[in-house]
Amino acid sequence: MLIAGRVRKSQPFNVGTAGAKIFSGLAAEEFGYTVLQTENHQGKWLLVGTPWRDFSGKKKGDIYKCPVTGSRNSCDKLNLQDSVSIPDVRNIDDKMCLGLTLIRMPTCGPLWGQLCGTQDFYPGICSKMNLLFQPKPAFSPAVQTCGGPMDIVIVLDGSNSIYPWEPMNHFLQKLIPALDIGPQSTQVSVIQYAVEAKFEFKLNEFKTKEQVLSAASRITQMYGSSTNTFHAILYARLQGFSPRYGGRPKATKVMVVVTDGESHDESFRNSVIAECERKGITRFGIAVLGYYSRNNINTDNLIKEIKSIASLPTEKYFFNVSEEAALSTITGALGERIFNIEGTGKGGDNFKMEMSQVGFSAHYSSQQDVMMLGAVGAYSWSGTVVHQTGSRVDILPFSAFEDALQDRNHSSLLGYSVTTLSDGSTLYFVAGAPRSNHSGQVIVYTVNAQKQSIIIDSERGKQIGSYFGSILCSLDVDKDGVTDLLLVGAPMFMSEQKREEGRVYLFSVTKGILNEQGFLNGPLPTENARFGMAISAIPDLDLDGYSDVVVGAPLEDQRRGVIYIYNGEKKTLNKEFSQRIVGSKLDPQLQYFGRSLDSYKDLNDDTIPDISVGAYGKVVQLWSRGVAFVTAKASFTPDKINIFNKPCNINGRKLSCFSTKLCFSADFRPKNPVGPIDVSYALTLDADLQASRVTSRGMFTKNNERFLTEKAKISSAPLCRDYQVYVQETPDFVNSLSLKVEIEQQNADVNPVLDMFSPRASQFFIPFTKDCGSDEVCINSLPCLTRRVLSLYLFSITCTNYVIISSTDTVKCTSTHAPTVTCQVGYPALKKNEEVRFQINFEYSLDQLQNRAEVKFLAKSDSKEERPADNNVDISFPVQYDAGIVLSRQSNINFFVANSTDQIVTTVKTLDDIGPEFNFTVKVSTGNFPVSLLYLTIALPMNTKGGNQLLYITKVETQAGGSVSCDSSSLVDPLKIGVKSHQPSFSEENLKGIDKLDCTSAECKYIKCILKDTEVMSDYFVKVKTRIWSGTFISVNIVSLILVDPAVVQVVLTISKPGEKGDVPVGVIAGSVIVGLLLLALAVGLLWKVSVCLPALGKFIDK
Repeated sequence: MLIAGRVRKSQPFNVGTAGAKIFSGLAAEEFGYTVLQTENHQGKWLLVGTPWRDFSGKKKGDIYKCPVTGSRNSCDKLNLQDSVSIPDVRNIDDKMCLGLTLIRMPTCGPLWGQLCGTQDFYPGICSKMNLLFQPKPAFSPAVQTCGGPMDIVIVLDGSNSIYPWEPMNHFLQKLIPALDIGPQSTQVSVIQYAVEAKFEFKLNEFKTKEQVLSAASRITQMYGSSTNTFHAILYARLQGFSPRYGGRPKATKVMVVVTDGESHDESFRNSVIAECERKGITRFGIAVLGYYSRNNINTDNLIKEIKSIASLPTEKYFFNVSEEAALSTITGALGERIFNIEGTGKGGDNFKMEMSQVGFSAHYSSQQDVMMLGAVGAYSWSGTVVHQTGSRVDILPFSAFEDALQDRNHSSLLGYSVTTLSDGSTLYFVAGAPRSNHSGQVIVYTVNAQKQSIIIDSERGKQIGSYFGSILCSLDVDKDGVTDLLLVGAPMFMSEQKREEGRVYLFSVTKGILNEQGFLNGPLPTENARFGMAISAIPDLDLDGYSDVVVGAPLEDQRRGVIYIYNGEKKTLNKEFSQRIVGSKLDPQLQYFGRSLDSYKDLNDDTIPDISVGAYGKVVQLWSRGVAFVTAKASFTPDKINIFNKPCNINGRKLSCFSTKLCFSADFRPKNPVGPIDVSYALTLDADLQASRVTSRGMFTKNNERFLTEKAKISSAPLCRDYQVYVQETPDFVNSLSLKVEIEQQNADVNPVLDMFSPRASQFFIPFTKDCGSDEVCINSLPCLTRRVLSLYLFSITCTNYVIISSTDTVKCTSTHAPTVTCQVGYPALKKNEEVRFQINFEYSLDQLQNRAEVKFLAKSDSKEERPADNNVDISFPVQYDAGIVLSRQSNINFFVANSTDQIVTTVKTLDDIGPEFNFTVKVSTGNFPVSLLYLTIALPMNTKGGNQLLYITKVETQAGGSVSCDSSSLVDPLKIGVKSHQPSFSEENLKGIDKLDCTSAECKYIKCILKDTEVMSDYFVKVKTRIWSGTFISVNIVSLILVDPAVVQVVLTISKPGEKGDVPVGVIAGSVIVGLLLLALAVGLLWKVSVCLPALGKFIDK
């Protein structure tokens, strides 16, 4: 019989660390940020992205190629940065970050920019490479079509009301630098007017921005008593834009009119403005309100007139400032609005794809020959996805994802990651938006024939700031062409210990619908790891027919980095890692090992995919190894142990024995010749040894031990070895004797490696011969009787057997689980009609209080049962608990001396006139059980039978919190001492005949207290303050008196009266007086049924 155990633990598997090849580059260039496996006719290579600064300090980025084969570990720069550009566009590539995205089809520089007018746009750029890693023509799906040339005529009011003039110059000095001035772009002319209009300079007069600025700085005010604004506008239209003075027929025409007053030629307004509109002149109207404000003139008509000059919509083309000095404050807004015309020719206000950074992520699907490109900056950082098939480009509009994202702040970064899913016929597109709703989101969608997107499903992250969706990896586990899993990285997921642990979620996929299946178990939650910052699918690492996954945790191990490998099984992924590779063990200088990953190709021609790992300034190439599946088989001769047949002579003793043949063989993956594999194996007899068996029943004759360890080289051909085993005298010959075989690889760094999913431990069993007839089936009956002994919580058990198998009457009990006890009764067998009696003691936990306890008794045997119904007995009984209340006391004095010579105070004005203070405190201590209500009564002897006063209560205090309350108001200071005087009276009284003064021989009064909702193992206090009536003890005739109460707690006070005659010598205190603290009643109400002692439960008759 064989039992095999499958063990999963963190140990080296088939990704080797010995012989790893490490390539180094410039960390400042971010060498290792991306890595890609590839090959051409020249060999196999790693392409490494370096998207950051080069020697010049620019961030153009580039790609390096590193040879996988051979001993060289240096890489060659491809120098693509100067070759990746878009023709007929003013390229801005100093921040291109080429190599930031690197997949099997293109490499991308998402921060590639273009200059439109004076504005930098960043639409991103991508380029495919040929087999020699030379770039093909680059493409930028979101490249902007900039507006053409622009002619701008600025019309300035120079009439007398403009004061001072300097702000006009400042206005020009700030506006002109914002314009893209040049012969092929923007030309500027300035016309000044008052009564008449004249050129300050013409469109074609200056060619550079510096020349225009210089000319503008020399303009002086022309002055004039009239403001003929509309004649100036007419002059600008006819002369300013005239080809004679540099006007270009195809240039965009813009007029900027600045004036501080209503015109004197307002009657020409309608015709002049209509003609400007017909000529396509865009007009900005700027009203300077300084003159009107200084002279307290209403500005409504002026504003109305300037608005009529401005193009529509008015709010976009009209400005007003409070005074001339404020003109410079609007140049920024004016320049931006001119730019919207100059840069795009559209005059739009909102950015759409201008800052889109297309190529931030990329994914190619051969199923539809479609390239997905993430555009995180599109639509004001809401993001989108670009689909490119051949030369056709489809940019999904903002409305495509608007409802799914609900992006109120335009910062979802949709397109941060992209991938595809397939159900065999339909292709589903997936895009990650790690900042959506601050917790991240993944959206699944399709695209119909009309290129419209249809949202299929959406999943949101569970933690704010976790960057859920920043990494995506689709996985076809069983390689049937249908996507089984989508892995979603949340690398900034925070653990409960406030560490960036990172998390990778698993989603099963059904027709594009995602169903969460938990997450991968990776780093400890106490480390910053950013687990899931890189995820790569492995076609089949251990050659078991299922795809696998490698996950990077670049911040783990104090930023040195770790990678984890997870193996596929059926249509899912095992959530426990099969291998954990620590970067610092490969190279102590490694940092951020695991920041990028690729595991697509076999790079050393052993048919096993290999893993390439990016780090900070380095790339590590790890080699996968073959896998050996080792099996063990055992056979026994004879096939059963006969304890009556003892053919072996062991150290002079005749013992039973047998021989075992142990055979090993290995199945290697891949099939090409590899091996043998060096293993060590441990043999253990009676590996399931229980407490009932002190020693193993079997011993190897080779070493007289139950353990034996040996080594072997295992190949595909079976390797067999024989071992002799002898059996010691034992009472257990019912259970089979086991042989456990445990296999370990001797050297974990060699090729092949032992399959960690193969059974490392196997058990084989040889039975004992039974004397139960030809069918070897023993039938017995085991009725059980129990008798309960209440006082000790004992149970008396009687078991009887009616079929004999062996003879013993021992009983041995073990407890493997707290509520269960297993006893071997007469083990291994009871004789026929034999009866065994034993007792079991039970204890009950104070942590789990119960009203009743139940005990179940069940008798079992190794043989077949004839009447199994009478093999069990159930007992149920009530359980009661002692409340455990403890009372204690403490007083301020222990004795008091009353002198007969002292004067009795006849008028009591203060408490000191009564006598000394006698204060005592009662402490109530709870036990292990919660008490809901507790009553405490304190009885005090207040007067003698003759009416003499003993104690005067001045105060009763309880602890804060309200748990204790006492009814004592009528007893405390009833005479209002201190408020009014009191004349006490004392009479002679003979107390010599009374040896005990208690509530029987004296008059008592009672303080009643209630304790509510007390907690377990807690203390509660009641403090009573009194005064002793000195006059009583001076007046009465005593020598010795004992005041005794019958309660458990007493407050003791000794009172003596020197000079009083009695039966003892004068000056000797013969006894003591105990002023009693009477605890007459203590009634305890418990949450559970509480009793001081267990009541009789009555007779109990049980089967």
